[in-house]
Amino acid sequence: MIRVILPTQLWRLANIGREVELQLEPPVTYAALLQALEAQYPALRGTIYDPATAQRRPFIRFFAKGEDWSHEPLDAEVPQAVASGEEPLRIVGAMAGG
Repeated sequence: MIRVILPTQLWRLANIGREVELQLEPPVTYAALLQALEAQYPALRGTIYDPATAQRRPFIRFFAKGEDWSHEPLDAEVPQAVASGEEPLRIVGAMAGG
């Protein structure tokens, strides 16, 4: 099982818990993970990435194992620790301002 931790705004929007589990077959890419997340929780469609451009939404970040994976292409495989369920993928809503 792949574990995903969502920011408050998204888990409240989808009316789910902070952490969700997804079952995916390898290879697990960011695109496959996000598509599975949106299929299981339709309220999240289009909130994490733009389906028309296949680009991550501004101010959304992906973290795993204490590292920022936000700039990986959506067709890249998630870190092995995420794919195995050892570590969660954290989706973070970044903040701007000064």
